[in-house]
Amino acid sequence: MEIWRSCLVCVIWCLATCWAQDPLAPAAITDSMCTTAKSCDECIVKSPQCGWCESKGFDDDSYSRCDLPENLRRRGCKEDGLNFPKNKLIEVEAKPLSDAGDAGEIVQVNPQKLFLQMRPGEPTRVQLNIRQAEDFPVDLYYVMDLSQSMANDLDSLKGLGDKLAKVMKNITKDFRLGYGAFVDKVKMPYVDILERKLQNPCLHGAVCVPPFGFRNVLPLTSETNRFSEEIGKVDASGNLDNPEGGLDALMQATVCKEEIGWRDRARHLLLYSTDAPFHIAGDGKLAGIVKLNDGKCHMDAVSMEYSASSEQDYPSISQLSGKMQENSIFPIFAIGRVPPGSADPMAFYRDLPKFFHESEVNRLTEDSSNVVELVEDVYRNITSGVKVEDDAPADLFGVEYTATCVDGIPHKGMQECSGLQLGDNVTFSLDITMTNKTCDMPMKNFTFSVGPTAFKESLQITIQAICDCACSEERLEGPDICNGNGTQVCGGCQCFPQRSGAKCTCDKEEAEGIDPACVWQNSTVECSDRGNCECGKCLCNTRTNPVEEIYGDQCQCDTYSCELYKKLPCGGPTRGDCKCNNVTGLNYCQCKDGWSGSNCGCEENSKKCISPDGLVCSNVGVCECGKCSCNDTKKYRGATCQNCDSCPSECDLHKPCVQCKVYKTGKYKDNPEACNSCPHEVEVFEELPNRESTDRISCVFKDENNCNFEFTYRKLGEGNIELQAVEEPSCPLVADVLWIIDFERSLDLSCVIIGNEQNA
Repeated sequence: MEIWRSCLVCVIWCLATCWAQDPLAPAAITDSMCTTAKSCDECIVKSPQCGWCESKGFDDDSYSRCDLPENLRRRGCKEDGLNFPKNKLIEVEAKPLSDAGDAGEIVQVNPQKLFLQMRPGEPTRVQLNIRQAEDFPVDLYYVMDLSQSMANDLDSLKGLGDKLAKVMKNITKDFRLGYGAFVDKVKMPYVDILERKLQNPCLHGAVCVPPFGFRNVLPLTSETNRFSEEIGKVDASGNLDNPEGGLDALMQATVCKEEIGWRDRARHLLLYSTDAPFHIAGDGKLAGIVKLNDGKCHMDAVSMEYSASSEQDYPSISQLSGKMQENSIFPIFAIGRVPPGSADPMAFYRDLPKFFHESEVNRLTEDSSNVVELVEDVYRNITSGVKVEDDAPADLFGVEYTATCVDGIPHKGMQECSGLQLGDNVTFSLDITMTNKTCDMPMKNFTFSVGPTAFKESLQITIQAICDCACSEERLEGPDICNGNGTQVCGGCQCFPQRSGAKCTCDKEEAEGIDPACVWQNSTVECSDRGNCECGKCLCNTRTNPVEEIYGDQCQCDTYSCELYKKLPCGGPTRGDCKCNNVTGLNYCQCKDGWSGSNCGCEENSKKCISPDGLVCSNVGVCECGKCSCNDTKKYRGATCQNCDSCPSECDLHKPCVQCKVYKTGKYKDNPEACNSCPHEVEVFEELPNRESTDRISCVFKDENNCNFEFTYRKLGEGNIELQAVEEPSCPLVADVLWIIDFERSLDLSCVIIGNEQNA
């Protein structure tokens, strides 16, 4: 009998195991988000988890050719017929990082060019290595306001070239310096256009040179002594209104690359010095100038002056910012001081860094003598950090950053490193994901750059979108193919009009009324009104969001109708998955480990509820979803209900137990039951040990006998307390008490005698 029972159990177990391992179990197919795809091209775009079986022998109409690769293999799809493209990364150019002293050119960004083949939705990680190269070339171009108010600064700047060169040599051996000046457009109302005023625009008998828009006085040169020479030849000019034409000057200094002498492989610093605000786009209309600034170089080859100054408007701040970013120009706005009572121009420049990709605003001393220190500080600030950005179209590509700075620890979500020194290397990991929208674009190749904002160098990434299958090019038709009612593409049938089904065997006009096979229980519509019924089977609708899926034999289930937490079904994929009960058609959240609740919004982490004394919510609250809910919110507060302003202190709580156990005094001295109920033992010492311990608290009280007693406590965790007390309390001697009483009586008697004598 026992043997028969054992055999029966064994047979049942084997049958259950076989059924559980049925490779064609409908549940495995129903849960797939791929099965609604009707072609190979649609399949590989639908999700990076989907594959298409193009094998000719894969003819079971019960299943889709698009599914998870493991499902397709289990159903007999041959490996050579499985179309499941993966992302591919190819290094096109990857010169190693180097400094100026190394052989060849300086390289601060590695790699330089990458080629990616990508499927929508499948991320690829790219590593970007950056080095703050030592002795990297520096180009510094000084643009100065030459209006009369800046005349005093010219003398201070005459020795600037040599000083700057001396300081910059400590940073780089390859330094070049240039100089340009500006006033304003030579038009009313900016300057007085009377001939005599044009020749000498300054007031109060001062001698000035005629005004001009912008002049490239000294192109960038390594002969830094020439800077002082050119400054010595320059005289101030003048204009009528307070704002100057500084934005005109900055635009020309930025875009006139050859005329200024900007090098491709150098850090570009543009130092702008003034004590006045600036004209902006639109101000040109005051002089009848309506032509917009074109952002191009207009510099006369002979005079080296801005030739279109009187023909086009001032540039806008955003236009100038874009050109500076395009040419890797780092502007430094050095603003001078004005006489007391005058409007401080710093108000116009303080917020400029918000509009520029990279920039600095600093205050000049009265005579601009701090220019050298300003440039040195700004340059060291620039080179002490690296910030990385990309110009990838946000609607086509998602880029997530992880920075590994000098501490060697990856910081997810960070795009910058600070605290660098010249010669330091840092790494940024980029997780690039291509969206489905790329497959709707006419071109399937995309190129964008990523690199440090202060560098000219960058990594160029070219991406080829994988949006179709190679087998889609081969199309077969004939009487024996798809029953003569369609075209075979990638092993599957694409039916002619008015035909449907996996083998095009269904005539759409044959179906009249509602097909019961496509109707969900107690419903009156086919496919839950979320799909089409073809040949007795529901083809569920496809959502625009690939994560949102409609599925089920009658399209009764979906992956997006579950209860929301923070606007996401089941709190998002990190907390839970939205599932469907195939019997009831109701959605529910299947929470992942560590989460619970109907929407997976509850974190199952009681560790966050442990108070400093080791108790859960200090024994005055309940731990719910990883947070303490205090019993009395008016009395208890804090993350673990550990704070109570109206509660007795720890010393007060332990006082009666220490008194009764050690000194036989206190409120429990006549209550042995209460004394024996004290939860913690008390260690007695002649002199308290560990007085200087930081985790031990000292308590001192005076008892009913006027004696001082002292004890300490230490929290051990899990509600346990270690108590230590002095063996004997400290009581005053009887003689001392009598002496104090006699002294007080004598003092009172003396006061009486003295008082009587005064009255006498």
